[in-house]
Amino acid sequence: MWPDPYPKGAIKSASIKNPEDDEAVSEEDFIAIYTDTVTNPNFVQMEPTDGRPHIPLNIEITEKSYAWSYSYADDFILFDMAIKNIGHKLLNKVYMGLYMDGDVRKVNYRWAEEQDDISGFRRAIDSPFGCNWVDTINLAWLSDNNGLYEAGGQDECPFNTGNYTGVTGVRVVRTPSDSLKYSFNWWISNPNPRLDFGPRKVGTPENPFRDFGGLLGTPLGDPNKYYIMSHEEFDYDQLFSAKDHTSEGWLPRGPDAEDFADGFDTHYLLSFGPFDISPGEVLPLSFAYVAGENFFSDCEAYERVFDPAFPEEYYNTLDFSEIGLNAIWASYIYDNPGVDTDGDGYRGKFRICSDDSTFWDTVYYEGDGVPDFKGASPPPPPELWVINPYPVGDTVRSLVTPSVNETNGGEVSLQWYGYRSETTKDPFTGLLDFEGYRVWLSLSDRRSEFYTLCSYDRRDFNRYVYNSSRNSWELNDPPFTIDMLRTIYGDTFDPQNFDRDHPLYWQGASYYFTSQDWNQSDLDDTTMIHKIYPHQSPPSTLSHDSAAIYYPDELTEDGYFKYYMYEYKIHNLLPSQKYYFAVTAFDYGSPAGNLEFLETEPNRNYIAEYPQNQNRVVVSSNLNVTVYPNPYRIDANYRANGLEGRDTPDMHDERIHRIHFTNLPNKCTIRIFSLDGDLIREIRHDYPPDYPESMHDEWDLITRNTQAVVAGIYYYTVESEFGNQIGKLVIIK
Repeated sequence: MWPDPYPKGAIKSASIKNPEDDEAVSEEDFIAIYTDTVTNPNFVQMEPTDGRPHIPLNIEITEKSYAWSYSYADDFILFDMAIKNIGHKLLNKVYMGLYMDGDVRKVNYRWAEEQDDISGFRRAIDSPFGCNWVDTINLAWLSDNNGLYEAGGQDECPFNTGNYTGVTGVRVVRTPSDSLKYSFNWWISNPNPRLDFGPRKVGTPENPFRDFGGLLGTPLGDPNKYYIMSHEEFDYDQLFSAKDHTSEGWLPRGPDAEDFADGFDTHYLLSFGPFDISPGEVLPLSFAYVAGENFFSDCEAYERVFDPAFPEEYYNTLDFSEIGLNAIWASYIYDNPGVDTDGDGYRGKFRICSDDSTFWDTVYYEGDGVPDFKGASPPPPPELWVINPYPVGDTVRSLVTPSVNETNGGEVSLQWYGYRSETTKDPFTGLLDFEGYRVWLSLSDRRSEFYTLCSYDRRDFNRYVYNSSRNSWELNDPPFTIDMLRTIYGDTFDPQNFDRDHPLYWQGASYYFTSQDWNQSDLDDTTMIHKIYPHQSPPSTLSHDSAAIYYPDELTEDGYFKYYMYEYKIHNLLPSQKYYFAVTAFDYGSPAGNLEFLETEPNRNYIAEYPQNQNRVVVSSNLNVTVYPNPYRIDANYRANGLEGRDTPDMHDERIHRIHFTNLPNKCTIRIFSLDGDLIREIRHDYPPDYPESMHDEWDLITRNTQAVVAGIYYYTVESEFGNQIGKLVIIK
């Protein structure tokens, strides 16, 4: 397979995090187009087994892959392929196969680490959604044989982060037709023909046995590959290699069967067909590569109970629940259950959870057959401003010119507009599931360094109802706000009075309530997250245009709904330190569906700023530019003390040195000269007024000739329409 030459053949990328990527599907889309048309032996080799040149199929494949970072979707990647016949001949009796040569090992591995893998096929798991259901997952999987890393020949127990306790697999979610033959095959490829093995059925007059060139495992050559793909055979799992399967039509086990059962360098193939592809016809194929944690939970189980002749007890210690749940979510995102995507009235397949006397929940487990490639997502982040220093009174940057303090003691005000966060429905559930905001702070743009300063979430509660037929408490509804509960149960109702030990009996049913999140819902305390317009009622219309005509008092001068304006003030910051500020929005997830809350990532929605004076303070009087550190000591090891290089951890020490200029007007030119008057470096500082970092700039101690500066005394000048300034700075090595 080869792409067209660059740029046509380049892999494209897109993300829903980029507002300009209108057609993006996930947080990380990749689109590649490649073809099987090449015959040039410089690019395609001879077929070694059959001894002939490559014969192209003349097909074009458009491959799209989708990935999400959300907690329910971060353990799988969805692939969507369009396979097109771009030749002039009918391709008949076509079979497709997904072939996996997976190796369970560390990145810096020893070869022996991948010689003990096992593979198999899992058709179904007990449904994680209850009601004694069984969910079909049809998952071809591969894992280590016991989850243990053989460090220096010794297994490590108990499990730790160095062990192989996870599992990966492939699940097909769409094929060109529902009426296809399916096969699952695994084999061991080995230079020793005796150890080149895969399960094989005994031949019959109607279906004679095919010899793979003296091998039972590796299908060498195109004819053998086509044979194994079209043979409609489901192999038993590798752990069961030492059992006698002759009564089911399999070949007798060999002398090395126990060696195969306890793990080897294993490959697997999931294949399906046949179908014809006419010239110009396009066939779809969608599948998920899925991972799951905690496949092995007992580090001693292999040593204690594994018996190649009776592997059932050990097999039952393997936990398919996490990879199974991820496989289910992959299919849900591919085709959203209960969603009529094409508008024909069909919403997919559903189940009704019932007992002998009462019908309960109707739950959709398949969609309408039209791909969606949509999952639950957090609310859009709010529009954020960092105002520096913060205004006095109820004023908002870009809405009203704020009053400012003459000096700044390391204070900022975060102000944001939450209209989209609070009014956007979740694309997966169709619900308005906004729950609250969180304020984050960091000294770098790395996710691990952000920490929460403050949070707000709505005052709402989960309501559990007792199901007597199942003798269990169940959560069936989204959270109820306190106003919703008081509408149902009375104006003085307090859900906190009714916990599991003291339930509420109401109209023949029993309920108890728990808080959703922290219920930190006070928006009047100005030391916390608070409304900028605390007395503003919800908007009479959600149309900005209609509000401008009929309800202008509900809008700010710049057309923002006052109701959705928030503020949080931060004190005691270091003016010389750049901070990363973020405000994220989160939802309540789906408590009934065991879906955790979803939140925008703070490192994807931050503003970097120094807590220093705004430009308008600077230009209101003569320039008073400050330079720090001055003197600059190259040997002071600022990096080790966290004063430099926090946001560029991979940059060499010689490239992270910085001398800072602050209290700058938004437009100026900074020049650094030697004592002899030679121009060392020129920095053009040009920002919109009061834009983040518009009062600040820096010099990296590199000359205009890209050389490291030497120690000494230097002059600097700052020239602007608001005035000029000359000063000295010192560099010490």
